[in-house]
Amino acid sequence: MTEAELFCANHPTTATQLRCNRCGKPICSKCAVRTPVGYRCRECVREQQQVFETASTIDYPIAFVVSGVIAFFAVWLLTFLGFWGLFIAPAVGVGVAEIVRRAVRGHRGQHLPTAAAAGAVLGALPFILRGVIAFVLGLSGVEGIGWAALGLLWPAVYGFLIVSSLYWRLRGIRV
Repeated sequence: MTEAELFCANHPTTATQLRCNRCGKPICSKCAVRTPVGYRCRECVREQQQVFETASTIDYPIAFVVSGVIAFFAVWLLTFLGFWGLFIAPAVGVGVAEIVRRAVRGHRGQHLPTAAAAGAVLGALPFILRGVIAFVLGLSGVEGIGWAALGLLWPAVYGFLIVSSLYWRLRGIRV
């Protein structure tokens, strides 16, 4: 007994032996998406991903503003610590991520980490710009170049550490 030949639902001229393990639709190797439980069609994968998108449109500005305000004060406080702030900044970023997560009521969204990171960058920007201005003005006097460079360096490094740990924590990576 011979089985009837199956053709891909999306490519009717392509013969296949593969079916989506969720809906049973015949799919070719171009349409198949490998998942931990087997091959699925793109539609089933898309439906499954939409279940995890719980963020509403108001959650993005909330994440942006909350992370921006906290990052502003965090970078300001870390500038008093100098070198030792390097060890604290990643933990501060994780803390900011947890505060943002609570502010958006635990909602998840694909672009929520990006919105929070953009807010944190904007929060750290005044201190970075202050360092850039001090550096540029310090170029006129040779003695002030080293201190002006440190004034530029520390807030930028703190901002980078805070933003990166905030972003990856909200993405689901444990840091």
